[in-house]
Amino acid sequence: MLSYEPGDSFVHRLDPRAKLAVQVGFALAAFAHTTPRGLVILTALAGCVLAAARLSPIAALAEARYALPFLLAGPAIAAFTLGPPWIALSQAVAPALASYRVLLVLAVSVVYVRTTRVRDSRAAIQRLVPGRPGRFLGVGVALVFRFLPVLLADLSRTRAAMRARLGSERGLIERMGIVTSAGIQRAFGRADRLGVALRARCFAWNPTLPALRFTRHDLPALGLAAALVGWAFV
Repeated sequence: MLSYEPGDSFVHRLDPRAKLAVQVGFALAAFAHTTPRGLVILTALAGCVLAAARLSPIAALAEARYALPFLLAGPAIAAFTLGPPWIALSQAVAPALASYRVLLVLAVSVVYVRTTRVRDSRAAIQRLVPGRPGRFLGVGVALVFRFLPVLLADLSRTRAAMRARLGSERGLIERMGIVTSAGIQRAFGRADRLGVALRARCFAWNPTLPALRFTRHDLPALGLAAALVGWAFV
């Protein structure tokens, strides 16, 4: 599940602001160099990031599996033509590179989520974005990181329950309707309980957040982020 997992890897010890800087630099470089050569370099770099977090590429792909159908659909639709030869592979090259670019960015994002505590992410955002906008963004990120895995688990349980009741014998449209309606009902129920829990715990708009400080471990990450940003603008 896409959530934080405790560990002692190199990436776990980094300041969340350094990890965010690497993410931003990687995304800028990926969108600026969506070429075969650029993507080969970024693939090697993404592999190094996964290795530093002790996360396998298969596990990262499993976390991003919900986006894979959309990434595959883009090149497939671009290759289709309304007349002979019906399939033009040359038209799918650019969309395929763009989809692969997004996949690499998602892999690096998975590393951030799996190695960063929610409170640390909120603290980093509120220190990078001052004032009420930063507090608003910090609260939003914290709620998404805590709420999204719960909703995905609810959908998985709904699908498992439907299969246990021979729901797989139903048509695709009917199955999608059942899962969607159940997911929406559970999401609204979760939201109501979340609101009650926040009021019961006297939810603070500006709580005392964990202290963040850069250490010598963050120097390679900050250097990598600066190099990626510079490469993006070359």
